[in-house]
Amino acid sequence: MSQVLGRVFIGSLARRRLATALSLFAIALGVALGLAVQIIHAAALEEFGRGMRLLAGEADLQVAGSREGFDDVLYSRLAMREEVSDASPVVELEVRLPSHERSLALYGIDALRVAHVHPALMPQSDEARREGAALDVLQHDALFLSPAAQAELGVAPGDRLDVVAAARVVSLRVAGAVPGAGQGRALAVMDIAAAQQLFGRVGRITRIDLSLKDGIDIPAARDALAADLPPGVEVLTPRAAEELAAGLSRAYRVNLTMLATIALVTGGFLVFSTQFLAVARRRKEFAFLRALGMDRAALMRGLLVEGAVVGLAGGLLGIALGHGIAAIAFDVAGGDLGAGYFKAVSPALRFDPVASGAYLILGVLAGLAGAWLPAREARRMIPARALKSGDEAVMFRFRAHPLGASACLAGAAALCLLPPLGGVPVFGYLAVALILVGAVLVLPILVQGFARIASRLRRPLWRLANARLAAAPGQGVVAGAGVVASVALAVAMAIMVASFRDSVDRWLTAVLPADLYVSASPLGTSGFLEPAILERIATLAGVSRTMPLRFDTLRLDDERFPVSLIARPVDGGRLLPLVGPATPIPAGERPAWVSEAMADLFALAAGDALVLPLGGKPVAFRIAGVWRDYARQQGAVAIELADYRAVTGDLVANDVGVILAEGASFDTVAAAVRDIVGENTVRIASPGEIRARSLAIFDRTFLVTYAMEAVAVLIGLFGVSTSFAVLAIVRRKEFGMLRHLGMTRSEVGRLITLEGVLTAAAGTSLGLAAGAAVAVVLIEVVNRQSFHWSMDLNLPIGGLLVFAATVIALAGLAARVSGHQAMRGSAVLAVREDW
Repeated sequence: MSQVLGRVFIGSLARRRLATALSLFAIALGVALGLAVQIIHAAALEEFGRGMRLLAGEADLQVAGSREGFDDVLYSRLAMREEVSDASPVVELEVRLPSHERSLALYGIDALRVAHVHPALMPQSDEARREGAALDVLQHDALFLSPAAQAELGVAPGDRLDVVAAARVVSLRVAGAVPGAGQGRALAVMDIAAAQQLFGRVGRITRIDLSLKDGIDIPAARDALAADLPPGVEVLTPRAAEELAAGLSRAYRVNLTMLATIALVTGGFLVFSTQFLAVARRRKEFAFLRALGMDRAALMRGLLVEGAVVGLAGGLLGIALGHGIAAIAFDVAGGDLGAGYFKAVSPALRFDPVASGAYLILGVLAGLAGAWLPAREARRMIPARALKSGDEAVMFRFRAHPLGASACLAGAAALCLLPPLGGVPVFGYLAVALILVGAVLVLPILVQGFARIASRLRRPLWRLANARLAAAPGQGVVAGAGVVASVALAVAMAIMVASFRDSVDRWLTAVLPADLYVSASPLGTSGFLEPAILERIATLAGVSRTMPLRFDTLRLDDERFPVSLIARPVDGGRLLPLVGPATPIPAGERPAWVSEAMADLFALAAGDALVLPLGGKPVAFRIAGVWRDYARQQGAVAIELADYRAVTGDLVANDVGVILAEGASFDTVAAAVRDIVGENTVRIASPGEIRARSLAIFDRTFLVTYAMEAVAVLIGLFGVSTSFAVLAIVRRKEFGMLRHLGMTRSEVGRLITLEGVLTAAAGTSLGLAAGAAVAVVLIEVVNRQSFHWSMDLNLPIGGLLVFAATVIALAGLAARVSGHQAMRGSAVLAVREDW
């Protein structure tokens, strides 16, 4: 492109400062949101993976069991295998810290073996030069903290730290540090024998890290070792273990990225609006250039370059904003944006050149996509006609495409039937895109329909607005396309979140049938309630009956994350939120109830046989039903507590639900429980408190979603404002003629406002319908394929109507403010303006 033509096209962006700035900002927001999500989760995953690699050390293989562990006899057996060079046993615990109201990852290690397999976990005494300091790690009360843990807890070597062990509070001495853990992961290390004794794990370990001899083939060794393991114990490579753990957050990350992409697409709609209107405004200019010898291809290339420049500038601004948003998010929501996947991870902000480059390209593509249709329209222009006044009106005679819209909706319905690709609901998101495209194709019909409704009112302004929209429905399409996309996204997310929140609320009510809950440990690994304590709680005055709960994890295969085991009184499934009728189980068989996630991940259904590794041996169950579970994305299985105890002989509980006798006081019983177990050893809460805390976590998790909705609506309103600003300039002669016919500036302003309201009403109505359709896809397809749980549809009708009315009112205001400049000029000059 020559320098002169560059000034003609690129220079026009500077002359349209407001429209260019809004388009640029819209693309920047889309790029910023998508890049921020990518940076945040990439940093969190990298830090998480670094932590996993730190814990694995130099191990070639990891033998892992359930959360409650397995018999440590297996350690000596594996250490003697000819393939194994070094073996290091580990006890992994999540220890509650009563004085800090949080938990801490604690690793019991064999000090004699740890240096050979994972030297980064080697503890170092704070008095390393003192004689006998090397034996500090063997002391029963010695605890070593990573630098990150010391900083977060505000403790130093020599201080005491209280931890919950079983049903008591134990004070441990901070004897030193774990310098190899670095600043990124908060953890503690102590001698494995001391950890087993202190936390009731004598004879139990949770993991064995193995280093193989030189020349040993790792896959072959893995297969050979797996054949010698008891049920429920798997052998994994450290990389596989890292991928399994990180895979839990994948669906959440993909969904946020797709939301950001939709925001970027909405920005592309805004580029389309501004470029289309700019082409209409400059139609005579382009016709003159064509008459001077510019060919069609050069004209189209020039307009595409304009869109690419807007996209490039928006992408560069978005990259800067994205890194700023990521930095703020690290401080406010953490490395998982509040979802709770990487609680112990403290990632640092880093510049990601690959992701930044990819989103910069997406920004340019959004600008090109928005400019393509206007550029094609300019290319098809006939110069002789375009030089005549009023020819730009032909650009707004859009035809509706009912067949195209029907094809889009049919295609969306067909895509919803397809399975996910690699666990990602790709076809569900394509269905969402087709619904949005179909909605835009229907927009001209709806605009004309709203205009006909307005024409029934006999007031002149309403009739003028009707005539304009009926003659040029493309005006409504150009101004309303961004509204349709943004409103549809906001409505879809509002319906999905409302449905999810309502379903979670009702689920919590179903799974919390007791009046009072006593919890010994957040994850059930450091604290538990012994049978004697359970018996004393059950016999308290004011207690009708108790419901002990026992939690564990079960490894059913080496390709999936361990599922959660919940042993509790189930009452034939009546105490579970079943999604269908319970299936009768033949006499003599043990019933089990699997969550929706487990049913999907393991291809299980009611009536199927299920073998669970309990107590080191396989135990047969029969699936009696499928239940809804929003707490465990990896899957869960519930069994009767009596069956669990009969098979394992394990009589302790992690939690106990207490059903109060009629007239009993919650506070009185809670005080009596504290007298039995002691202060700060357990957490006592009512179902209402648990429900409120859970819903607060839910709202924090969806905070980013709410922000993305707001951005999408803001972009849509930008589109209305920009569109009517340019339309007002294009229609200066029309407004001048109306002024000559007797209309005042105020009446012309009301006309523009009315057209904006009608256009926004059409776009918002279509957005509501499209949003409802998108919400169904999100709930029934995307959510189900991503997280493997269902929810009941809940339409927040009142909130949606208020939202729609607000968008329409703001669109009318934006149209009026944007058209103000067109009413400031002289009516005589506006009519005389011509080429």
